[in-house]
Amino acid sequence: MVLMKELKPNNMFSKIFSKKSAWVLVLLCVQVNAQSMIDFPIVSGTKQTSLHIDKNDAEVVQITAQMLIDDIHKVTDKKIRLGGTSKFRIIAGTLGKSKAIDNLVKQKKIDVSAIKGKWETYHIQVLENPSKDIEKALVIVGSDRRATAYGLLEISRKIGVSPWEWWADSAPVKKENVVLSIENKTYGSPSVKYRGLFLNDEDWGLQRWAALNFEPETGDIGPKTYAKVFELLLRLRANTIWPAMHKCTKAFYHYPKNKEVADAYAIVVGSSHAEPMLCNINAEWDHESMGEYRYDTNATSIKDLFRKRAKETQNYEGIYTVGMRGEHDSPMIVGEDNTGAQVDLLEQVITDQREILNRYSKKGVSKPQAFVPYKEVLHYYQSGLELPEDITLVWTDDNYGYIRQLSNPQEQTRSGGAGVYYHTSYWGRPHDYLWLNSTNPVLMWEEMSKAYGFKSRDLWILNCGDIKPHEYNIELFLDMAWNMGDFEKNNAVEVHHQQWATREFGKENAAAITKIMNDYYKLAFQRRPEFMGWSQVEPVTKAGKTELTQFHYGDEVMGRIKAYEALLIKVKGLQPRISKAQQDAFYELVYYPVAGASLLNQKWLYAYKNQFVADQGSKSTSYFANNSKEAFQTIQVETEYYNTKLKGGKWNHIMTMAPRHLPVFSQPSVSAVPESETASLGLALESYQMEVNNEVINSYADVLPVFNAYTKNTYYIDVFLKGKGTISWEAKPIADWIRISKISGKLNEDHPENRLWVTIDWDRVPKGENKKEAPLGHDYQLIPPSYKVNSAIGFVANGEKTTIGVSVFNPKFKALENYKGFVEDKGFVSMNAENFTRKKKGTEADWETFEGIGYSNKVCLALPRTAASHKNLSDIIANSPSLEYDFYTFNFGEANVNVQAIPTHAFYGGRGVRCALAIDDAEPVLVDFQTLGRSDEWKQNVLKNASVKSAKQIIDKAGKHTLKIWMVDPGVMLDQVLIDLGGWKDSYAFPPETKM
Repeated sequence: MVLMKELKPNNMFSKIFSKKSAWVLVLLCVQVNAQSMIDFPIVSGTKQTSLHIDKNDAEVVQITAQMLIDDIHKVTDKKIRLGGTSKFRIIAGTLGKSKAIDNLVKQKKIDVSAIKGKWETYHIQVLENPSKDIEKALVIVGSDRRATAYGLLEISRKIGVSPWEWWADSAPVKKENVVLSIENKTYGSPSVKYRGLFLNDEDWGLQRWAALNFEPETGDIGPKTYAKVFELLLRLRANTIWPAMHKCTKAFYHYPKNKEVADAYAIVVGSSHAEPMLCNINAEWDHESMGEYRYDTNATSIKDLFRKRAKETQNYEGIYTVGMRGEHDSPMIVGEDNTGAQVDLLEQVITDQREILNRYSKKGVSKPQAFVPYKEVLHYYQSGLELPEDITLVWTDDNYGYIRQLSNPQEQTRSGGAGVYYHTSYWGRPHDYLWLNSTNPVLMWEEMSKAYGFKSRDLWILNCGDIKPHEYNIELFLDMAWNMGDFEKNNAVEVHHQQWATREFGKENAAAITKIMNDYYKLAFQRRPEFMGWSQVEPVTKAGKTELTQFHYGDEVMGRIKAYEALLIKVKGLQPRISKAQQDAFYELVYYPVAGASLLNQKWLYAYKNQFVADQGSKSTSYFANNSKEAFQTIQVETEYYNTKLKGGKWNHIMTMAPRHLPVFSQPSVSAVPESETASLGLALESYQMEVNNEVINSYADVLPVFNAYTKNTYYIDVFLKGKGTISWEAKPIADWIRISKISGKLNEDHPENRLWVTIDWDRVPKGENKKEAPLGHDYQLIPPSYKVNSAIGFVANGEKTTIGVSVFNPKFKALENYKGFVEDKGFVSMNAENFTRKKKGTEADWETFEGIGYSNKVCLALPRTAASHKNLSDIIANSPSLEYDFYTFNFGEANVNVQAIPTHAFYGGRGVRCALAIDDAEPVLVDFQTLGRSDEWKQNVLKNASVKSAKQIIDKAGKHTLKIWMVDPGVMLDQVLIDLGGWKDSYAFPPETKM
């Protein structure tokens, strides 16, 4: 009926058909569409359904068949039979391995032309009366063993079982009957051939949990744990594992059962950049018996280890990492300390490895090889290392989410193809992030989309640390690898998250959860929780001084506190709305990550507030200290609950609140102030580090920053208690156009501080002079008196009066009537990149706006990435796409144009990360965001997720101007712009936009 109501036949339609016949046609169309979906009862009343597989099919098919039976039982509390003579049957099998499937093909009852010979491709359809004893058959046919397994678990998805049913305790909604509407559909082949996870830095969770809780009989990550990991991979349609490899864990091949379990689950075993030939050097290299681990002097012993591993894995699927690095994720040791010698030796290593693999290759078992140009190995590759073209190039990110290099057009034709090794967890400099999943999913999508576009489609590996709490990003990563076609548009991640949240917690909660997680990732993008101590590692340094300002631009520290407190309130408010069955999953997937990030931020931010106000002698010093301590203690409580109470202790030892016991995870030191017997009122104003001092005549800290009529500023005044006792205060604006959020109050030890917000009622302020332009000088402080209106606020407490000056800049310029652009405020113009006035398309490219990333949560991205870079200024001006920003200044002279971009890297050699800019008709100036290696600039960029570059420009007069930004290289992502005429004070982020 909905379709009938919404359909409105047009005039031509009406002329050809009567209204009645038109609706008949509509109904016929609906009926035809409905016939493509056929209902099949999984569990329905008295109808008995059974599952049929061939006993000779692969072991993974037997395993996933039982998983499906168990999943049906979890949903319905009923078990379907494996085998039997029921009239409703699920028939699953692999082409050439299942007699029942092969017979259906022979009888032409199913068409397998779309899957035959394809990689991991499966087909699902319902057959009506396929034989005299079967009324309906739900047929699942796979092109290979994994495809059949994925097909069986597709039915689990359809009945409502989450891939995280065990790993995140996601309980399916109970149903008495399950009848599926099945579409005749082919799934696959996957976008990426090999897709999987790297279990890395397992010391702090996975290994301890396995050894002490889940698999104590092994005392390690062993076959029982890996079976559960492989089950998750199959549910997520993945096929590859890079096993745990730190010294705390014995090597994967130390336990013979591990490789057998991997083969049973049809999981391909690979190894990281530091583990050549599936060998775990950390755990398997014994210096006493094998000698030094260096190929130039001890190649024989090293090749013996390679041969041993190649021989014992010749009957199993594996991806062999070729090349070599040193021990413990370090560079390879060679006798000659020059790049040429290192390249030559590495080429010899690869030659020897390939000879070994050829010797121990079994017919029918593929032996794909991968080369991972990670850290110094990329330098060797860029320096001319010759790599056989059938080896897969596995490009890496810089450990912080930005891919360092991708295949150039020539490399994209290699028969071995390319892949990506990507991090959402990392141990190393400039700082670890091993606790929470803080990688923005939109950033991951953008980088992996870029990689896919440059033909990196053969191997995708995600370093997810301990799996928990990386659940969502793991699923997103593997869903992209399965079908990148679902992720072509920028809003794909939000759509995916909504679907994920709907599946896990119901449609009624999906939007709220998605909004909470979007806010969580936005805050983490500005600075990850693990980086809030402003310390670094390698070597480990003590906690440092925050770069967040506490007295400019509304107080960045308090702004971040409020944002995280609001996020925690939201997630706590949502918790009671989650069904009882899904409370554990909600805690693991949403609550603990959000609470952990919020509390760790509050712990440090309140400590920074404590240190700041201690210098003012404020009683709120102890208030902020207590808040910091309380946040630290609450993290302890929540983590203890996660480990010991959640799910009856199922996850005991999986979660630590202090990986590697770094300073950021400790309780910050706090300050105290000497006690004073006399209570008095303290005042601190925005823009001043020190408090108001009545004893200093004409103190510069007793005047608020100038209020600008064109930006409608808001500034704060902190009123705080000094000394013991209670004090009442009152604020009296002298002018009727001054507005204060609170005009009186009482301060005591429980409530030692109030923050007042001062605004202006602009309808009441007297206008300044009527001028066409503002003939002001270069110094933004030198505002002529004729443009300013001065007044004050009087504060009274204990009979003492303090006057705070208030000045407004309120001229009436004809040029600004109905003006919609940006304006100067306090000596700068601030703008978000996406809020351009105009944009102009280039001959090959254009600027597009992407949401969900950046400090403003939107960026401007130059696309397509395949567009040519521009070579010279005339080419840039004539052919490059541009963004234009209209702005108005009240001053003139030299200005620094600061452009903030997402710190991505050039796609490959010969490209940069460049744009060009100019104010008005000046000659464009090139700006390049590319960093080299692991420089100090790169370290600061990745800690901040921002790269800021500056270019000097001349503003020749006060008045209207236009900033133009041109693309030079595609792929540049612009975040924010700040034109500084000398007024910008220190701040972590650019000040808020100064827009009319």
